[in-house]
Amino acid sequence: MSGVYYFRKLTLLLSLFLIAQQAIAQQFEAKTFQTKDGHSLPYRVLLPEDYEATTQYPVILFLHGAGERGMDNEKQLTHGSKIFLEDSFRKKYPAIILFPQCPEDSYWASMTIDRTNYPIKTDFHYANKPNWPLQAARDLVDAWTDEGHIDADRIFVMGLSMGGMGTFESLIRWPKMFAAAAAICGGGDIRKAKRFAHRVPVWVFHGDADGVVPVRYSREMVQRLKDLHADVRYNEYPGVNHNSWDNAFAESELLPWLMMHSKS
Repeated sequence: MSGVYYFRKLTLLLSLFLIAQQAIAQQFEAKTFQTKDGHSLPYRVLLPEDYEATTQYPVILFLHGAGERGMDNEKQLTHGSKIFLEDSFRKKYPAIILFPQCPEDSYWASMTIDRTNYPIKTDFHYANKPNWPLQAARDLVDAWTDEGHIDADRIFVMGLSMGGMGTFESLIRWPKMFAAAAAICGGGDIRKAKRFAHRVPVWVFHGDADGVVPVRYSREMVQRLKDLHADVRYNEYPGVNHNSWDNAFAESELLPWLMMHSKS
């Protein structure tokens, strides 16, 4: 009897979770971006409440983690999308939020991953060209900017896990593009940190018990940025595993800090 009760309770909780996820997804419009070389990048967009097509808005490009890859144009909203729906953000910071989705056979960042043991070992090797999904995400922002919807001085990028790695690669490849960035449980090539160190303020987050992406990736990047006298903030959460995005999203100052920046 107790087993049936717990099964029903679990089923109910799962149903409520799925309903909540669908409610969130419905507020983000589903679109597809076609690249010049024939790729299709699914993405979701959240527009300001009183959106006007002739107004230029700040934009936040959000890069999801590896677990949310695919082509369903929904999984990428699993982590992080809810914070942009809160009244405290929407009413004070009218902004365009872009959630592209990376396909399962690729990554945002140019890297090879050894999953033989955990935490993983990652070799960042930024080639002449980025992986096509990252280039497409950048081109997506450019397309919205070219259409006159984006304030080019207030373009922000943030991401978690694989998306945190994509965030750092974006800063390294296009340091003049972004006004500020947030990288959660990610990492990047610290040898190239100088490219953005004096241009883009960054807030980095990681759990010190991360069993997937080693915390040293963030520690080393932050230390390198500090050595370069960059504008960098770092939150490390004791005892927190890979889901440090929960802690990061609970930081009341995260989005206000991001939105206060401008290149002008």
